Formats: sequence, C-alpha cells, structure tokens
Amino acid sequence: MPKNRNHRVLCFPSSFLDELGRFHGLATDAEKYFPAVVQADRVSYVPRDQAENDPGLKQVIPYVLLVRDDKVFCYRRGKRGGETRLHELYSIGVGGHIEPDDRMLFSQEHLGYEETFWRELTEEVTLEIEPGRSVPPCVAVINDDSNAVGRVHFGIVHMLPVDSEAVTKKESSITDPQWICLEDALRRLERFETWSQLCLESFADIQAKSFAELR
Repeated sequence: MPKNRNHRVLCFPSSFLDELGRFHGLATDAEKYFPAVVQADRVSYVPRDQAENDPGLKQVIPYVLLVRDDKVFCYRRGKRGGETRLHELYSIGVGGHIEPDDRMLFSQEHLGYEETFWRELTEEVTLEIEPGRSVPPCVAVINDDSNAVGRVHFGIVHMLPVDSEAVTKKESSITDPQWICLEDALRRLERFETWSQLCLESFADIQAKSFAELR
C-alpha cells in the first residue's frame, strides 16, 4: 500500500548478513535467516526516506506468493505504487514494509511481522482466508545487491495456497491482476521485477519446501 515516505519502516543492519552468511539472489535455507532478521535486538524502525538511501540498512519485506493449482497470481506495478523504480514491471509477490502501527501486544519478539503479513494482503487484494489462519512458513529469502532497490531491501518469501482464483485488487497501484501458469511466466521472465524472476526460476524448489513445511 502506498505510504508517506516519512513513515518509519522495520530494518536490520546489512552487516548482520555477514554474520549469518551473506548470499546473493534467492536462498531456500530460509531458517538460517528468518526469524533472526526480525528479532527485537537486531531491528529498528527508520524513516523510509532515510532507509531507501542507506545501503547499511535492509528493509524487511514479506513477499507472498498466492498459488492455485498450477497457477500463480501476478500483477503489474502501477505508477501509484510507493517504489517508483519498479513501476510497470510485473510481480508475483504481494507484500510491503513493516511499520510501527503493525506492532501489537503479542508481537514483542518479531515486532509486528505477522500482523504486517495479513494487513498487506487484505489491503492490497481481496481473497478468502479462513479466520485464525496462521502465517504460512517462510520458504525462501531474497538478497539482491546488484541494483539500487535490492541493496536496501530483504525479502521474506512465503507461499500461500488459496482455494479460489477469486482474488481481486484493492490498491490502485496494482494493475492488470491475473493468474498465470508457471510456463507462461517463465517465457515472459524479462517483464517481471528481479525478485519475481528469482522466485519463478526457483519455483519448484520453493513449492516443494512449502509442501514439506505444511505437512
């Protein structure tokens, strides 16, 4: 959801990746990094304008893949989205920054992560989720220091199976929402933002891990 860029967002020091094991791209050994990167003693809320220009910080971004049978939900990022550097690119990830308002009394340890997960989904798209459904396991993490956007963000990838393709957009920044088969998405890979490209290229591994974690 587009926000005032003076809002504070959850970050951790980029140097923490060196302690955990810095990598480039997508890693499926997610348990090595999550939930460590959202532990209270490692994170802070920083004004977004500052965080966007400080490679010494990584903004934590839940990146949720909605899947139904052999299809994945995708959309094009419109010009009203908060991240201008991604405008007009397609994405298979729904998610956003974690802000102080997401922190509730029961989130002392992970500082609002679970609340953000559901808030972003319900603010950006309409979909049927049974009450009390727990956050699906983290199945991958993304760190891409090859470009300006990636250098200041860290992706926490979740795969959320849904029972219906009746997913509609709520945000004006989401355009051309659709369900796409993996093969079609891979054929159009250059149209997608970098994080989505990484997820699509490793989709089989992510899906296998998601199934194993949900058993």
